Amino acid sequence: MAHRWKNTLTDRDVTPEAAFLNRRQIIGGLAGAGLLGGAASVGLMGSAAPVSAQENTMEPNSWEDITTYNNFYEFGTGKEDPARYAHEMTTSPWSVEIDGLVDRPGAYQIEDIMAKMIVEERLYRFRCVEAWSMVIPWNGFELKDLLELAGVQSGAKYVAFETLYRPEEMRGQRRATLPWPYVEGLRLDEAMHPLTIMATGIYGKDIPNQNGAPMRLVVPWKYGFKSIKSVVRITLTDTQPPTTWNTAIGREYGFYSNVNPNVDHPRWSQATERRVGGGLFAKRIPTLMFNGYEEEVASLYAGMDLTKFY
Repeated sequence: MAHRWKNTLTDRDVTPEAAFLNRRQIIGGLAGAGLLGGAASVGLMGSAAPVSAQENTMEPNSWEDITTYNNFYEFGTGKEDPARYAHEMTTSPWSVEIDGLVDRPGAYQIEDIMAKMIVEERLYRFRCVEAWSMVIPWNGFELKDLLELAGVQSGAKYVAFETLYRPEEMRGQRRATLPWPYVEGLRLDEAMHPLTIMATGIYGKDIPNQNGAPMRLVVPWKYGFKSIKSVVRITLTDTQPPTTWNTAIGREYGFYSNVNPNVDHPRWSQATERRVGGGLFAKRIPTLMFNGYEEEVASLYAGMDLTKFY
């Protein structure tokens, strides 16, 4: 199941594996490959397709740059906290409760889920609401396939997600930094879009704990906090579900949270972004509407006032 979209990335935009997981560089062979879709996908055993049209001459990130530059407040509010403490989280055994407006509710073991899914590699832009970005090769499967496995009922309009709540292993949850457990939500058509995936790996390896092991949501046209990590519950509902940041600071974080360079955060501009790895004084680059996936997803919001539904 390989999808092709209009090219918007090149291989030079990919955050190298040397900078993300280990010091081996496995993506060098991508140079010179033919241009495919901006969100191109291939089988797990295939090689990643080039991704982005923006020129990029940055030096590769170090292991320390990327594995410590991550938000996962369940382990602390510092960028280095997830890598420092996420090893304390137990990820096996793991199950995902799928309930609500579905035909086959229940606890789905991750091994059973993976046996039924088509795993692909997707190279996606990742844009944080804090105005930094990177390009990540995720391994995962379309959320649509998981929802169809559970059987979506006709009355469902939204999909709610919940992160693991285990304060004894997730030390950040011992403080009232946010209302726990972390929750997120999508409209059903967003959840069923082929760009929306559940990621289980990066660079062909199991996803590290600090990046949301063993399974996380990835919605590439939305700010990164929408891509909830370490998911333990998925609920189909007919009403818009609460989301953590919208509940905590609704004036700053709307339900939709689409990347939009024309709608600033109340405390900073969203018109430009800093690509991680470019150095402290790197030139900022323009932020793309819907993070570069406008052609694929803009129709989902036709007729909506995106300054109101932000």
